[in-house]
Amino acid sequence: MKLIITDTDIHPLPKDSDYEIIKPQGTVIHPCTGCFGCWVRTPGKCVIHDGYENTGIAMGKCTELILISRCCYGSVSPFVKAVQDRAISYIHPDFVIRKGEMYHKRRYPNVISLSAYFYGEHITEAEKETARGILAANADNYDGLVKNVCFYRTAEELENIVL
Repeated sequence: MKLIITDTDIHPLPKDSDYEIIKPQGTVIHPCTGCFGCWVRTPGKCVIHDGYENTGIAMGKCTELILISRCCYGSVSPFVKAVQDRAISYIHPDFVIRKGEMYHKRRYPNVISLSAYFYGEHITEAEKETARGILAANADNYDGLVKNVCFYRTAEELENIVL
């Protein structure tokens, strides 16, 4: 399954039907409080019930995570970041050593390939470099890999891409 996390209603849909989209629902997404309830009380599921509590579970079912976001200072938009924060339950609280560094181990057996499609009229080269670095760090934290990082001037340009 492909999991798309987006901050816009303008986005391409994969040609197959095997995808899920997380986007603003008209309700406020509450920020992660760092309570670790998703790790110990309700493993894999956030304890905050606002419509975004199953994001970690959805990540556990996907093979590709696609972020479609406005580029904000070289990172994703506040909405996409909040969704990612609420998906911390995707990883397990126990630690492992990978590439000589300590990371949380995966809770689920899937390996995620990560793609990001950023839009914004004045994305600088420094912001692009920062975005690539953050995406690579996310892939390391998820024990996955980076598939694609692309930049566009407007969200409307995303309608023509194929996921």
